[in-house]
Formats: sequence, C-alpha cells, structure tokens
Amino acid sequence: MSQNPASVYDAEPIPAEARAEIDEMLQSGDLFRYTAPENAPVTLLEREFASLLGSKYALAVSSCSAALFLSLKALGLPRDARVLLPGFTFAAVPSSVVHADCVPVLCEVADNYRIDIADFTSKLDDNISAVIISHMRGHTSDMDAIMRLCNARNIPVVEDAAHSLGTTWHGENIGTLGKVGCFSFQSYKMINAGEGGVLVTDDPEVVAQAVIMSGAYEHNWRKHMPVGDNSSALEKAFARWQNKLPLYNLRMSNLSAAVIRPQLPHLARRVRDGLKNHDYVAALLAQCPWISVPDKLAAEQRAPDSIQFNLVGMSDDETLAFAQAAAEHGVKVQVFGLSQDNARAFWNWEFLPEGIPDLPQTRSMLSRACDTRLPVRLTQRELDNIANAIIQAAQDVKGSFAKAV
Repeated sequence: MSQNPASVYDAEPIPAEARAEIDEMLQSGDLFRYTAPENAPVTLLEREFASLLGSKYALAVSSCSAALFLSLKALGLPRDARVLLPGFTFAAVPSSVVHADCVPVLCEVADNYRIDIADFTSKLDDNISAVIISHMRGHTSDMDAIMRLCNARNIPVVEDAAHSLGTTWHGENIGTLGKVGCFSFQSYKMINAGEGGVLVTDDPEVVAQAVIMSGAYEHNWRKHMPVGDNSSALEKAFARWQNKLPLYNLRMSNLSAAVIRPQLPHLARRVRDGLKNHDYVAALLAQCPWISVPDKLAAEQRAPDSIQFNLVGMSDDETLAFAQAAAEHGVKVQVFGLSQDNARAFWNWEFLPEGIPDLPQTRSMLSRACDTRLPVRLTQRELDNIANAIIQAAQDVKGSFAKAV
C-alpha cells in the first residue's frame, strides 16, 4: 500500500487578515447585511466581485443554487418554461430549474465533458425559453457556438460558473458571456466560505428583480446602488419592482462576506497554482495507456482545482476495482457514473418532472469518467504521490506497462 499522498479534502485556509474583522464582527453581533446604512461587508464584496469580473452588478446570496434560481426568476420565465442544460452537471442545477417552476431539458455531453453541440442544436427549438450552461468541473463548452445559436433565437443564457472562477474564454471571464453568471463559494471551490454564491450581470432589470427577491424588503435595495451611481435605469428598475415580487430570503450574511473578501486578492495566485498542478499531474497520467485526460479547448484558459480523466479499455468491474485500488493507495477517485447515488449522474435525478431522459453518450462517458481533487496548496511531492497512486491503481487492474523513454 502506498503512503497517503495528501489530504485532498482539506480546504484552502482562510487568510489571517480576515480574522480581525471576523472577531470584531462577532463582538458587535452585526451579521445582517442590511443593518449598516452603507458599506456593509456584503455590499463591499458585491462591488469588489463585480469589479473583479468586469461586470456592472453583482448580488451575493446564500449559494450558487440560489443564484441560479434567482436568475431564472428574474428572467420572467412563465411556469413550465423549458430550460436547456447539459446532462453532466450537479443535481443542484436541474433542481434550481424545478424550484423556479420550470422544466429541465437535458442535452448530451461528449467524452471531453463538454456539451455536444449537435445535440444541443437539435434541442434548442422554439419550445426552449432559456439555457443554463454548466461549466462542469471548470470545463468550458464551445461558448462561441452556444452564444451564436442562442443569440440568433434571442434565448437568454445563464452560466453556471460554480467551478470556473478565474477561467477565461478568448480572454473574457467565464460568467460574463451570458446574460447572468453564477458562482460558488462552497469549500471545494477556488474561494472558500463554506457556503455562499454570487451572480453577476450587466442588466439592471435582472439585478433589480434578483435583489428584491433575494430578500431586500422595503427599500433596502437602495443599499445595492453603486457608490456615486445615479443610474436612472437601475433606480427606475428597483422602483418598478418594489412590492411586486415575492421575497425568498436568500441573502448572504456579513460573516460570510468577511471570510470571502480577503481571499479575492489571492485568486490570481490560486488560479496560477491550480493550473500548474493540473497540467503537471495530467502529463504524468498521460504516460499510462489506460488513462486519458481530455485536452482543453483552444479559446479556454482554465482555473482548475481538480482533475478529471477517462479510463480506457476497462470494464465496469475493472473500473470499480481501479477506484478501490486507488483508495488503497491513498487517493480518493470518484467515478461519476459508478459511484452509488452520485448526484452528478443524471439517472439519479428522479425529481425531474418529465422523467429520466435517454442520454446514451453521456451515460457511457460518466461510466468511465473519474474525478480527483487537486487543491492548489499541494506540493510537487504530493502531486507526484497522487499521480503515482492513480497509475499504480491502473496497473493493479490491467498490469504493468513500459514507459516511453
């Protein structure tokens, strides 16, 4: 049995500079985002995050799922509107569609974990009212083709960028290509607050509705007005929706914002280290004939904190044996389609209102697609140990192989 390579489930530590502010906040008990007349930590986070992404507006909420839900509600979709999304995503994404009283429609995903554009195109018919592009595990689908198709039909695009903070497409930040972008601050993401999310948009109508529905009762929406911005469009939008929308109370607390804000200056370094770690391990795994790591798309600059790879030439039994062998060598490997009740396997989404769809390509991909976390804090020695454990597990199942010199 190999030495335990690293604990890949330890979250990135909270920067020391957050602790004084957190302690002061705990002493005051001022955790509610609307208590302060201005410059509450959540308000400052929204301004800083919008600036970071290059968006006009940001709204911090309780989770990325909440951001997705509010995005759909703010689009004004009618009940039972059909929303197209990829068949490979986390269960929370179709759940947000159902919660918004809409119907998820799933399209196929290729073995590189990205949307199959042919199937997406065939399902993007006149019955589709909106699209969610889930950049699952930070893998960007062909956004040029997707935006061209959706813009031609005037179909709004919401980006689920939970795993893609710091990823760019042709140099533009993922999450800013569609009408709304939604991000996560859950502990296994690039910025760690335990829980939390944020949506970004340039549309004043969308953000005004999302702000009010998030729980900005009475006139607390005024605390969302940018400093020095007397934008008549935004203020008129807020006034127009006052008292006309339900309040879902999905607000973020000041405590979460105080944890998040000091991490934003660390993002560029984390993105750089995460990409370096990923590509280093990918190169090592590529030496094994039973492991394939799909290439990124040309326009994509990734920001990974995990690695995904496909097993080649293995049966279901061998795939399960590989996962068990990896665990014995000290590395947790999740096989999306063979892990019991995996929330990323679409056939486990029994809550879908139209039942489980037939997606043979996606099902086949998920049966051999593997996932291992690679936190950005790992050392090269730990990365070597992780890669060696995975390769050794493949050898345990399929036998040794000669490395190219």
